[in-house]
Amino acid sequence: MSIPTQMSLQGFIATAPELTFTGKGHPRFYCRVGIEQHRKEVDGSFTKLDPVYCDLVMFDRSAERAYPRFKPGDQIVASGYIHEYEQDRPGGRSEIREQFVARRIGHDCARTRYVVDRTPAQQPDPPTNELTVVNEPARAASI
Repeated sequence: MSIPTQMSLQGFIATAPELTFTGKGHPRFYCRVGIEQHRKEVDGSFTKLDPVYCDLVMFDRSAERAYPRFKPGDQIVASGYIHEYEQDRPGGRSEIREQFVARRIGHDCARTRYVVDRTPAQQPDPPTNELTVVNEPARAASI
């Protein structure tokens, strides 16, 4: 039995997220994501290079849930796939473009401090563009 996997992307939100709607009325989350690059030198050190940027999109309910939760500078991890498409350019030319279509997205826990809210999911989503911080009471361990 093989372990099911998906392509992933690790980076930072580079532009303010946008929530728009497709021609059929489906919600669409869009932002640019920066992916940090490093080069290993002969002496074993690393040199930081300019980041590479790509478009990230999400659709439907995932897009609506992601929009208020992310802002520029947030470190993220997303899983999904790359979608290639042809875009018409001025002068009759066209070019092949690509975007990362995220099925899932979250803050990178290795680089982000946060508290998990484990209250039941029947509550409406928070209307802000900030993470909701909830302090859970400490639980005593039984021995």
